[in-house]
Amino acid sequence: MSAPHPAVLDYPLAAPPAPGTTLVVAPSVHWLRMPLPFALDHINLWLLEEDDGFTLIDCGYGDAPTRALWETHFATTMRGRPLVRIIATHFHPDHLGNALWLSERFGCPVTMTMTEFLTAHAVIDERAAHGPLDTCALFRAHGMSAEDLEALAARGNRYRQGVPGAPPSVQRMLPGDEVSAGHGAWQVIAGYGHSPEHASLFDAARNVLVSGDMLLPKISTNVSVGASDPDADSLGRFLDSLTAFEILRPDALVLPSHGLPFRGIPFRVGQLRAHHDARLAELVEAIAAARTPVSAAQMVPILFRRPLDLQQQFFAMGEAIAHLNYLWRRGRVRRTLADDGTLRFAV
Repeated sequence: MSAPHPAVLDYPLAAPPAPGTTLVVAPSVHWLRMPLPFALDHINLWLLEEDDGFTLIDCGYGDAPTRALWETHFATTMRGRPLVRIIATHFHPDHLGNALWLSERFGCPVTMTMTEFLTAHAVIDERAAHGPLDTCALFRAHGMSAEDLEALAARGNRYRQGVPGAPPSVQRMLPGDEVSAGHGAWQVIAGYGHSPEHASLFDAARNVLVSGDMLLPKISTNVSVGASDPDADSLGRFLDSLTAFEILRPDALVLPSHGLPFRGIPFRVGQLRAHHDARLAELVEAIAAARTPVSAAQMVPILFRRPLDLQQQFFAMGEAIAHLNYLWRRGRVRRTLADDGTLRFAV
């Protein structure tokens, strides 16, 4: 008999570990939390006990406060035992930021998907349309104001602030691979749309999923379009990726990168699908009500009904383009090139 589907999310742990401490969430699996220097103010990391040290899943943002906390964990949590492997779920700075620093300190390998590894280097080096000026060109084409574009360009390469350097090589993992770590076998589950080839990890024996950013309990992960693939159906890829999680046991313990561990995968996936369906319907309604074709920049307030700082505008623009590309690719809206050179959408 299969386990019942929870009608709400179940949170078995009421609070996160205090800074510099950990909580055991499953056999040989420790939860630690690190700070982030922006609105999403934390990331959860997972330390797996090995016979000869620890495997670490995700690394935290590559800045001084995070590294100071790591020094505390080296002395207390790890008690002088080494990291023997680092696994990165994807290339974003809160996940990969300290991978090079930690791997050099302990002489241990980094494991991640090849697409995420190459993307990290492309962003650091600003190659293949992965630089801030490329992003500005994409957002200009979708109607972002000159003032906001100037502010975005002035920030420079913010990625390098959180990832001062990326590992020069990695041990590659592929979707469907089985990774041995923490006295268990973890199946690699690929996710798309949030990042190029995100890797979540599921241990069937412990019924534990390290979901990374693919499944978060309170917020919908950012799904964006980038300059290297401007016509991408990122939202479609993300929604398709959720199917792989729906077939897992509904009572699996989910260890997310942000928020509290939870149970109730089918319920949460249903919430995410409903959320994006609602946003898409609102966009179609707003576009239909407009007298002239609209840009993605004009649709940002439809998707985000709150003031946004520059960092949030960056994510909001990418997400607006992703939702509009989804509608365009399915024939629910038309896309045209206006006389001013911006892309416009109409019903």
